[in-house]
Amino acid sequence: MQTMTEARWPTREEALALVEEHVSTDSLKAHLLAVEKVMRRMARHYGEDEEKWGLAGLLHDLDFEEHPSPEEHGRAGAALIRERGWAEELARAVEAHNDISGLTRESLMEKTLYAVDELTGFVVAVSLVRPTGLEGLEPRSVRKKLKERSFAAGVDREQIARGASELGVELDWLIQRVVEGLRQS
Repeated sequence: MQTMTEARWPTREEALALVEEHVSTDSLKAHLLAVEKVMRRMARHYGEDEEKWGLAGLLHDLDFEEHPSPEEHGRAGAALIRERGWAEELARAVEAHNDISGLTRESLMEKTLYAVDELTGFVVAVSLVRPTGLEGLEPRSVRKKLKERSFAAGVDREQIARGASELGVELDWLIQRVVEGLRQS
């Protein structure tokens, strides 16, 4: 097995090519790109490598269409990354973002990816029902929508709360960072 220092990270172009191979729906591609943007924003905040963190966001649901079952999702994506000889750190972040993997999220990148994944999808959903979209979107508006169980019912609200807790941040702070990340072009 490679050590983290020997590991090769893919280029963004290589990662996008892998996404094109395994993801056919525009909605999932949009989600991957949104989480990539948010992960880049979070990397800047923490003084981490934006490219690496962005790649984790871009590839985290790579396997979802082909392996939607909770038992396979994440593991199959990590396997695709490992097959290419790409960084174990990247494969582990992809695998650990699914609670069922049984992996303890250890690195800041792993914890951040878990924290922003569901929340990013939820914030996008909130922005779509607002006349001004992301513009002027405040954490309190997102929290209000989180309380409406019928709104974006498929979003795991407990995961959103767990993600903020594991990351050691307040939910409002995390919501604000997600909104800022999504606003960036």
